[in-house]
Amino acid sequence: MSLSPDRILQTGMGFWASKTLLSAVEMDVFTELAKHPGDLDAVQGRLGLNERGARDFLDALVALGFLIRDEEIYKNAPETDLFLDKGKPSYIGGILEMCNHRLYGFWGSLTTALRTGESQNESKGGHDPFKALYADPAALKEFLRAMSGVSRGANMAIAAQFPWQNYRTCADIGTAQGDLVTQISLAHPHLQGIGYDLPEVAPVFEDYIADNGLSDRVKFLGGSFFTDALPQADVLLFGHILHDWDLPTKKMLLAKAYAALPSGGAVVVYDAIIDDARSQNAFGLLMSLNMLIETPGGFDYTGADCISWMQEAGFRDCRVEHLVGPDSMVIGIK
Repeated sequence: MSLSPDRILQTGMGFWASKTLLSAVEMDVFTELAKHPGDLDAVQGRLGLNERGARDFLDALVALGFLIRDEEIYKNAPETDLFLDKGKPSYIGGILEMCNHRLYGFWGSLTTALRTGESQNESKGGHDPFKALYADPAALKEFLRAMSGVSRGANMAIAAQFPWQNYRTCADIGTAQGDLVTQISLAHPHLQGIGYDLPEVAPVFEDYIADNGLSDRVKFLGGSFFTDALPQADVLLFGHILHDWDLPTKKMLLAKAYAALPSGGAVVVYDAIIDDARSQNAFGLLMSLNMLIETPGGFDYTGADCISWMQEAGFRDCRVEHLVGPDSMVIGIK
C-alpha cells in the first residue's frame, strides 16, 4: 500500500476552506444568489468584492461544492440553497456566523488551552462563560440563533423519535431561542411546553415562539438552574447543555431533574455523544476540545458516561438513541 500525505495536508490546511465558507456566509453570498444568480461582474458588484480576489473566491466555492457555475452564471448548490439562504426557514447559518465572529479566533489559542487547561474566550481566567454574551443583546441574539442552527436536525429527530404520545408536558432546560420545544410542539399538538432559561433570553424566545404560532401552548420561565429548582413537567430536556459544565455540575443538573419529574417522567439529554470506544465520533471529540476553548470546565462525554450519571441520580431504563449526524440522545426514566 502506498502512503500519501494528502489527508495530512488537507486537514492541516483545512482552515483555508473553512474561512472561505465562513466569509461567504458573512457576506450573504448564498442569500444573494438564491434571489439572483449572476455572472462574475454582477455578483462581484452586488457583493462589493474587489476584482483581484472575486473570481478566485467564487470559483473556490464552486470547487468546494458550495456553488455551481453554469455557462458562467453562478448559483447555489442544492445544500447551500436550502441551508444557507437567510430567506428560508431551513437556514442553519447562525452557527457559522458565530464560528466566524467568535470561535475562529479563539481556536487559534488551542495549543495554549491544551497546555494550561484554561478557556480562551470571554471566560478566560475562570469567568462565567455566558456572562459577557448575555450582557450584550446583539451577541446574545447571534448566540441563540446559532444554537437553533446547530440543533435543528436533532430537535426534529427528537420530535419524531421520542414517544411523546405518552406524555402531556415538557420543559426545555437552557432553551436558548426555543427551537427544541418548538419542533416538539409543532409535531405534537396535545403537548404543553415550557422554555426555561435566564430572564435575558425571554424576548428572543417569545418572538420565536410567536413566529411559529405556539404562544398559546409554549411559555417562557425565567430562572437559573444553579440556584432555582427546575420546572415541573413530564419530560425535561437538556439539548446541548450538559457539555457546557464540569462533572459536579452535570451531576447536579441530573439530580435536579430527578427531583422535578413525576414518577414515570423522563429526562432527555442530547449532545454530540462520543462513542464508548472514543475513536469514531470525531465531531464529538472536537466539540469537547471546543468546550476546552469555551468553558472553564465543560467537556463532552460518552453514552456510557451519561448513563452512569443518570443511574447515580436514580434514573432507570436508561438508553442511548442516535439522532442525526454526530448527535445522540440519552433517555432516563424516573
